[in-house]
Amino acid sequence: MLDGPRIAPLSGGPARKLVVLLHGVGADGADLIEIGRQWAPLFPDVAFVAPNAPDPCDWDPTRYQWFRLTVRDPHEYWTGASAAAPKLDAFLDAELAAHGLSDSDLALVGFSQGTMMVLQVAPRRLKPPAAIIGYSGRIAGQSHLAPETIGHAPVLLVHGALDEVIPVEAMQETAAALRDAGYSVETLVRPGLGHGIDAVGLQAGAAFLHEAFGAPSA
Repeated sequence: MLDGPRIAPLSGGPARKLVVLLHGVGADGADLIEIGRQWAPLFPDVAFVAPNAPDPCDWDPTRYQWFRLTVRDPHEYWTGASAAAPKLDAFLDAELAAHGLSDSDLALVGFSQGTMMVLQVAPRRLKPPAAIIGYSGRIAGQSHLAPETIGHAPVLLVHGALDEVIPVEAMQETAAALRDAGYSVETLVRPGLGHGIDAVGLQAGAAFLHEAFGAPSA
């Protein structure tokens, strides 16, 4: 079973919503839980968790990866994300059950390979989450999306214009595939930003969550 660092609701009460943060290849949950630390004061009734991916990273066994990246082609993305999806689905089911919440109380946030996992799992769950946020990522298996989508959730994609790992064009391709499958998609390109997340992107994500969770933007 996956596990990783957590932030309990700052209200001190039970969680009313859950945000799951998925890191990229060569990182761990401690990397992405920092987003939760930034957002927690804005969402005092929200629990945050950032699970470590299931496999040790190929080039640093102290870190993790959702799936192996060797040739970086669409087939590899699809097969890797598909293989890892059941482990993530099981983790989400367990976390929601532990908090007594449903998918409508859930937001999925990913960075890089974590975004691939968010976009692999969310469309295929029996009930859609409240929100999907993808930073510096792309979709795996575009042609599979529309026929396999079960439910829709609002999507925010944020990408650095100077991303040297996953080019910004991948965000546009991902947004187009999602829209073709019936999703409402917002995009934000950050000038001068490489493969990372900046303060403006974090603010946009927080505002998106406020709207998805039924609260006014901060």
